[in-house]
Amino acid sequence: MSKKIILIAFFSILSMGLYSQRPTLELTFTAVDNAAYLKLDSIRVMNRTQGGEIMIYWPDTTVTIDITPGDLLLYIGYSTGFPMGVQPGEQDVQKFYLSQSYPNPVFEQCHISMYIPETGNVIILAADIQGRVVSSTERFMNKGIHLFKFIPGEASVYILKARWNNLEKTIKIINANPRPGRRCQLDYSGIENGDYSLKTSLITKDLAMQESGILDSPTANETYTFQFATNIPCLGTSMVEYEGQVYNTIQIFSQCWLKENLNVGTMINGSQDQTNNSIKEKYCYDNNPDSCTKYGGLYKWDEMMQYTTQEGVQGLCPPGWHLPTDEEWKVLEGAVDSQYGIGDPIWNYYWERGYDAGMNLKTTNGWFANGNGTDMFGFSGLPGGFRITSLVRFYNVCIYSYWWTSTEFGFFDAWCRILNFAYSGVRRSYYSYFGIHKDYGFSVRCLRDY
Repeated sequence: MSKKIILIAFFSILSMGLYSQRPTLELTFTAVDNAAYLKLDSIRVMNRTQGGEIMIYWPDTTVTIDITPGDLLLYIGYSTGFPMGVQPGEQDVQKFYLSQSYPNPVFEQCHISMYIPETGNVIILAADIQGRVVSSTERFMNKGIHLFKFIPGEASVYILKARWNNLEKTIKIINANPRPGRRCQLDYSGIENGDYSLKTSLITKDLAMQESGILDSPTANETYTFQFATNIPCLGTSMVEYEGQVYNTIQIFSQCWLKENLNVGTMINGSQDQTNNSIKEKYCYDNNPDSCTKYGGLYKWDEMMQYTTQEGVQGLCPPGWHLPTDEEWKVLEGAVDSQYGIGDPIWNYYWERGYDAGMNLKTTNGWFANGNGTDMFGFSGLPGGFRITSLVRFYNVCIYSYWWTSTEFGFFDAWCRILNFAYSGVRRSYYSYFGIHKDYGFSVRCLRDY
């Protein structure tokens, strides 16, 4: 009998100990554009480790949350982009538009926003890919932002069209969960207030909204500042001098990147292996030092990591900078894509994802067959090719760019990102065609510590 009591007591103490491991933290948020304070219309907190999310709306800017130590949280701030106390005027929101659905792809339902510049009659219809109308509505609407909810049915793809004053806008909605027998449903949710504040249904990449993302694993109460400035040198760090090289920086919302690929270390011939010999080593495409000047060095994963496996380490990067993780690359992709935002499930997928993130990351010249990008955010992604160890060959300069992340997929593999001259998305891969993936020689970018 006494053993049973001791055992019950032991489990009780253990349970209390586990519960005490989940501290309650207070997270506070603010936002700036360069140095000007912005109104945060809404904030989304996503637990990337345990799952689940919280949404708060202006004027709330504080979240109280219980988390397990080590949980990785993604904070997404949404703003109309206007300074505190300033509301958009007619010149800022004067065009008829239909936002891309959020989310897209859709699993159960999605939200759509539409701006009407002047009062008038509006027709909205949804059709499947064969052009068959599955749902439609016609309403007389006042000027302003109107909200809709769409529930997809059996088809995998829907086209939604809105017509106002002889103007027509169209979006494509991907149904990730087709259900035989389920009918489409398009419901009107109402009109936004005149202050244009963003609600759940307006968290889309439409004309009136910007988003910025921060990743962290907090252990105490924290205050976070979202940065909404982009395509400018990083605030306070316009350039970095490191081991004889000068690197420019680029601010892409809340992330600060080196604008050029890393080019550090002693060049060795492509027929040699980079090894743990206390010497920083690099490959230059086709064993040509000029290639390193243009495209940066190529590095095996272990050399880049300086022979540790801890993601997010400094590795070969300058002090105060680190090797970006797989999750940090996802934030970048969502920040620069015009259709899929930060935290969208599409960035968790394997292979090519997104709509035009790759196009917006590529340079405006230097890509094969005029497969250039817009370089909209100043990332300046160059097609530096790569090295394959097993074949001792260099491949695909001007055609592909490959960048390591510091996140392992397995003992022999690690996640990487790939841009290609022929597509506008970004590939996420861990797979090698020849030999061990970590032995490939890829480019490296560095990200400033938060």
